Amino acid sequence: MPINLTRRTFLASTATFAALHPFSVHAAANQAHLRLMETTDLHVHVFPYDYYADKPRDTVGLSRISSIVKEIRAEATNSLLLDNGDFLQGNPMGDYIAYERGMKEGDSHPIITAMNTVGFDASTLGNHEFNYGLDFLDKSLAGADFPVVSANVVKDMGGSPTADTTLYKPYTILDRMLTDGAGETHAIKVGIIGFVPPQIMNWDRRHLEGNVQARDILETAKAYVPEMKEKGADIIIALSHSGIGEANASDGMENASVPLAAIDGIDAILCGHHHAEFPGKRYAEAAMVDAELGTIHGKPAVMGGFWGSHLGLIDLMLERTGGEWRVAASSSTLRPISKRNEDRSITALVADDADVLASVQQEHDDTLAYVRRAVGKTDAPLHSYFALVADDPSVQIVSIAQKWYVEQLLAGTEYAALPVLSAAAPFKAGGRGGPDYYTDVPVGDVAIKNVSDLYLYPNTVRAVLVTGQEVKDWLERSAGMFNQVDAGAQDAPLLNPDFPSYNFDIIDGVTYQIDLSQPSKFDPKGDVINPDSNRISDLKIGGQPLDMNAKFVIATNNYRASGGGKFPGAMGDSIIVEAPDTNRDVIVRYIVEQGTISPKADANWTFKPLGGTTAIFDTGPKAAGYAKDVKGVTMEPAGTNEDGFALFRLKL
Repeated sequence: MPINLTRRTFLASTATFAALHPFSVHAAANQAHLRLMETTDLHVHVFPYDYYADKPRDTVGLSRISSIVKEIRAEATNSLLLDNGDFLQGNPMGDYIAYERGMKEGDSHPIITAMNTVGFDASTLGNHEFNYGLDFLDKSLAGADFPVVSANVVKDMGGSPTADTTLYKPYTILDRMLTDGAGETHAIKVGIIGFVPPQIMNWDRRHLEGNVQARDILETAKAYVPEMKEKGADIIIALSHSGIGEANASDGMENASVPLAAIDGIDAILCGHHHAEFPGKRYAEAAMVDAELGTIHGKPAVMGGFWGSHLGLIDLMLERTGGEWRVAASSSTLRPISKRNEDRSITALVADDADVLASVQQEHDDTLAYVRRAVGKTDAPLHSYFALVADDPSVQIVSIAQKWYVEQLLAGTEYAALPVLSAAAPFKAGGRGGPDYYTDVPVGDVAIKNVSDLYLYPNTVRAVLVTGQEVKDWLERSAGMFNQVDAGAQDAPLLNPDFPSYNFDIIDGVTYQIDLSQPSKFDPKGDVINPDSNRISDLKIGGQPLDMNAKFVIATNNYRASGGGKFPGAMGDSIIVEAPDTNRDVIVRYIVEQGTISPKADANWTFKPLGGTTAIFDTGPKAAGYAKDVKGVTMEPAGTNEDGFALFRLKL
């Protein structure tokens, strides 16, 4: 007889039981379990290795995921392994193949080779698949032993989605055999359809404009799902390279997974793009989402992290009645490849699949040589020893690259004519990191691994729309880095130890002074404490006073734009560009394109003179070798402190 479980009872109990027993033992004679396994946002991470830092990393790697896949295939009678896109780009191995080795006819891309080795059943495209152009994409996918589907990227647009000529197959129907609880086998047709954010037309305009168009995800799904049913699909799985966002549908949604799940005929939804985990607490407040049980609109859903951090699992209890299969119950879970301990160290939870490593060992070795080799040159040293007291070359290169990238994205948009400013902060600037915790890249070759020294975090580029007043207040917030210094004071302590350097944003594209005699308008957490204070003075653009009512675009990162640090004008509601690329990738691309960079600090900000006043700040011992070249400040060595930092006296 069929089992009699409510959906909630089944969902609550299955995950624990499945960890202890083969999941298939639950099925009755007319039932079969189908286990869906998902990877998403792999971004070419085959090896457990951080190419930027040039060291192993236990939190990433398809080679680790593959070991979990083997375990699951051993315990589940029926399973499918599906990838949800963003596999072709995202780390130096991807850049090495695209920019260095290339893809000739018949070549195999290492991520495709690795995916073939693991044995994927199908995949869809993510937005990053288009970063290197359509010809590169075609050649890369030619080696796939599994179908790659994408329903809403169109070469020739018809009167409706089903009349389109799509770039790749919009969907596939997999013919599989299921073994039921009695050991009998039955045929099943599993429909797999894929979607990508239509914003690819902005993000990769230079590759896509005039070649393809992108339809709305929901419009496309509503057209194709009935067709898939007509063609015999018993169940339909949506590969949604789209985040879990608003519940209400709107045209052109980037993160459309919630309304997508509501479409009749879709039985399960695999999500991605957000680089997050679902089920998971990030989505606890999302409408129509059960973040604990892993459902959206009551349908099973999963999002398996990113870079191979997790394998997403959906267990479907399929019941056969009247010759048709239906989903009777489900469970959504995640299997991580590592865990973070209380001391923040990482413990690996699974070993590598040696076959996967061996399949791309040559490309891994070639990538190591690539990241250790120069991709460009710098004719000025890139150091952060004086980044907290003067315009700084290591921050300058980040700002220049961000501005260069965002201006390309804004071309042809309603914001194209607005001035683009760029905000960046020093990440390695001593503090708790110690006296050696500074960026220091000498004149000459710049290797890709040096970029991680310039930009520590895997942030992605964002741009926000702000007023001139918000530009000023953004800088007032940054100026909280400094203690108040009375005019005439001698050797006053300059830096506020409670203010992290990553919140000391310098805005390029304007000039300004910081008046240290004024109290800070904001406290270190970003709360206003002195509303009438004005540390920022002589704020200009193009030599003219900044119009407080004018509109500007600031290029920054996702952390800042989404409210990180509580900066005026950057609280998550002013974002006009959500770029798909990391700031580090943008810096690498900029260096590759320029060949030789010249990130000389231009002293666009200085301290307002306070006659006869001095202040003391600390920096790394190696700073002495660069002190004479720092523009906009007058300073002299003032010894060392007990922690090994060099002290300098700043003459205000």
